[in-house]
Amino acid sequence: MTLRPSFPRDVATPDCLDIDLLADFLELAAFFSEDGAERTSTIGNQLAIAAPGDYIDLDDELTHGEEEAESSTISCVEARCRILGTAYPFRLDDAGDVILCDLRDDSLGQIAYMLSLILSNLRSVSDLLGDSALHPTTTEIRSLRKFFQFFATAAMAAEIRGHAWSFGFPRPNGSGFLKKLRAIWTCLGDGQVEPQPSAPSRAKDGGIDVFAARLHRDRFPGFLLAVAQVATGKDMRNKSVLNHMGAFKDRWFLRRPVTKFIPYMVVPFVIDRHQFIDDVRTLGNILHRLRVPRRVEEAAGLVKRGVKIEGYERLNDAREWVHSYRTRGRGVA
Repeated sequence: MTLRPSFPRDVATPDCLDIDLLADFLELAAFFSEDGAERTSTIGNQLAIAAPGDYIDLDDELTHGEEEAESSTISCVEARCRILGTAYPFRLDDAGDVILCDLRDDSLGQIAYMLSLILSNLRSVSDLLGDSALHPTTTEIRSLRKFFQFFATAAMAAEIRGHAWSFGFPRPNGSGFLKKLRAIWTCLGDGQVEPQPSAPSRAKDGGIDVFAARLHRDRFPGFLLAVAQVATGKDMRNKSVLNHMGAFKDRWFLRRPVTKFIPYMVVPFVIDRHQFIDDVRTLGNILHRLRVPRRVEEAAGLVKRGVKIEGYERLNDAREWVHSYRTRGRGVA
C-alpha cells in the first residue's frame, strides 16, 4: 500500500498558513504516489476539513480561505520550477491541477533537491513524515546528513568554480584535523599551518565543514576562498561560520592566511524571503534548497574538466538511497 505524508494541519488554517510547507506536502505526495502525481485540489480539500467553522462572509472566504491557499501553493510550486529549472524533479500539468514527479536518474541536481526535501521534513523540523513508516531511521538520518555534506561540497565548488574539500567531521577519508588541514593548505599555499599552544588538543573541524577555492596560476594569495558551515537541523541559525573564522586562523596557523575567508551557510531548507536578508547578515552567503540543486548540476562540468571535488563520487550513494526510499514509500516489495 502506498504511504502518504501527513497533512500539516497545525500550519494549514486560514489564520496560519505555511505555503512552503504545503508545497512540500504536494511534492512528497507526488513523489510517493504510484503514478507520480498529486492533485493540487488536495490542499483546498484538506483545509476545508481542518477549518474551525464557517467563514464570516464571501469576501473573507476569498481572502483567507481554501481557494487562496491552494492558489498560493500552486504559485509556490511554479516559482520553484522557474528558479530550479531542470534541477527541479517536479512540474505542474498545463492546467495547474496536478503536480507530477519527473525524477530523472541522470540528474544529481534533482537528487540534491529530494535529499533536501526529506531533511527539511524530518520530525524534528515538521510533521509531514511524522511517525509513519516514511520517516527515515536513525541510521538513515546519519547517512543523509553525510550525503548532504557531499552535495554541499559539490555546490560550493560550483559556487566558487574551483576545488572543494569536505572538511567537516567525520571526514570522507577518516583523516585527522591537522593532517587534513595541512593537505588542503599544501594546495592553497597562503599561510603556514601550525597550531598555537593554546589551540584545542582535540579538534573536529573548527566550525568549518567545507573549503572551496578558485586559485590563480601565479599561486599568489588573494583568490576566492570560501568556508562553509553545513547545517541540517532546526538550530541552523546558531551555527554561523562567522563566529569561527577569526578564531580558526588564530588557532591553527603560525603564519595566518592573508586571503579573506568568504563565509557561507549551506542548508537543505527553503528560507523565508522575509527573513532572508537578516539571515545573510548573520550567517553569511546562503546556499539553500532553491540554490544547491542547480549548483550541484553545474559541478558535473567542473569534474569533467578535472576540478577536484572531494566526496563527489559519493553522490551516487545518495541517488540509490532516494530511489530505494521512494520504492519503500510506494509499498513495492
